[in-house]
Amino acid sequence: MKTIKQILAEKTRPLTTVAPGNTVLSAMELMRERDIGAVMVVDGNKLVGIFTERDCLHKVSSLERNTREVLVSEVMTEQVRYVTPDMEVSQGLALMTERYFRHLPVLDDQKNILGIVSIGDLVKAKISDQSFIIEQMERYITS
Repeated sequence: MKTIKQILAEKTRPLTTVAPGNTVLSAMELMRERDIGAVMVVDGNKLVGIFTERDCLHKVSSLERNTREVLVSEVMTEQVRYVTPDMEVSQGLALMTERYFRHLPVLDDQKNILGIVSIGDLVKAKISDQSFIIEQMERYITS
């Protein structure tokens, strides 16, 4: 089974982050431009939150304020769950499924940001692993 570290190694897009003082509008524009569903919110090198499409839908819309005025820090998710690079893909999928997450930051033991994985990244890896196992079983059976 693949690890989160292996998934990160295959990713080609640069990590996208915003600061807590950025406006929601600027964060949403960045997400749209890069065709991503979440950005990590960092203060210096420290992860302080995550801002997702769901935050836009549920939190921002309920404020009834202009997105040019609302700061990311007002609506970001502060209690960030994360995965570590040594975790297996199935562990990440279990956490995402249990908590209904679509994105998880990847942090090392010192809480340094290594990247982010999406549910799509992990499902793709899981399918690839299962396809390989099926192929090997078919070869064994037909030998």
